[in-house]
Amino acid sequence: MESGHAFSGCTHIGPSPRQGEHKMADRRLQVFTTVARVLSFTKAAEALHMTQPAVTFQIRQLEDYFNTRLFDRTHNRISLTTAGELVKSYADQVIALYNEMDNEVRKLTGDVLGPLVLGASTTIGDYVIPSILGEYKVKFPEVLVRLHVANTEGVIHMVESNEIDIGIVEGPVSNKNLVSKICWDDELVVVMPPGHPLAKSSSVAIEAILEYPCISREEGSGTRNVIVDYMRGRGHEFSDLNLTMEFGSPESIKSAVVAGLGISILSVATLNKELQLDMLAKASLDPPLTRPFSIVYQKQKFRLRAMDEFLDFTEAHCVTKQSVQ
Repeated sequence: MESGHAFSGCTHIGPSPRQGEHKMADRRLQVFTTVARVLSFTKAAEALHMTQPAVTFQIRQLEDYFNTRLFDRTHNRISLTTAGELVKSYADQVIALYNEMDNEVRKLTGDVLGPLVLGASTTIGDYVIPSILGEYKVKFPEVLVRLHVANTEGVIHMVESNEIDIGIVEGPVSNKNLVSKICWDDELVVVMPPGHPLAKSSSVAIEAILEYPCISREEGSGTRNVIVDYMRGRGHEFSDLNLTMEFGSPESIKSAVVAGLGISILSVATLNKELQLDMLAKASLDPPLTRPFSIVYQKQKFRLRAMDEFLDFTEAHCVTKQSVQ
């Protein structure tokens, strides 16, 4: 298997760039740095919207130019050679300077162009970010937005490895190399079928939940981490739950709860449809359980204008959202 981080999903929003638009003057360097970053021809092809043979061809052209191998290919894994490491160090500088030049010219012309690569944890990516991106695209139609959805750990990894420009995740972020700004607070509530005994109460203590079969998100999920911390604060461990199933998405959990397989704790942001249709009922925890949604990006990352505009836009959106809650 090729190495590299696996994404849960990637969405592309906006028009495809026209020939030569938003691209490096030397396409080979862009392809090379992408392969060097993810150490996977397959994932580089996906990120660049190219076929894998086309990516391989560009790398071979660059290797022919330098008359040396830039990657070692052994047992379906790739790694940079010494020459490859050298080329990468210069290529990163070339691309950074190109982006800076492009950004400064855009400031003069007033254009806000992409691409802008975002990452969102599962709950945010599925239920919160689509409406924000819809409004952003109306304001900045020329920005090509790409969205990767993964769990919180996956998104933070992508920010750290420079695979995405901005991440929006559930919970606080402790990495001191990243800028982290709390956007708004989200409530986690107990979810159950309408006929469940707990559905009669508007709020329940964590002790009441321990009596019933429970369904949870997977390890690495921001939702699960917040529940673990909440339970420890109440003198319980996560293992005290009568955990019967784990799923990788809120949709799977909701389907299991509707089917009567257990109760769960989910973000209230995921429940609009089911609550309106009386498919599910909810109750707040006592005391209530809230967690922040945070925007994260690298401290030292050169910020293109599209990135700055998205940060400003999201901050204004968060202020509006907080004021109506």
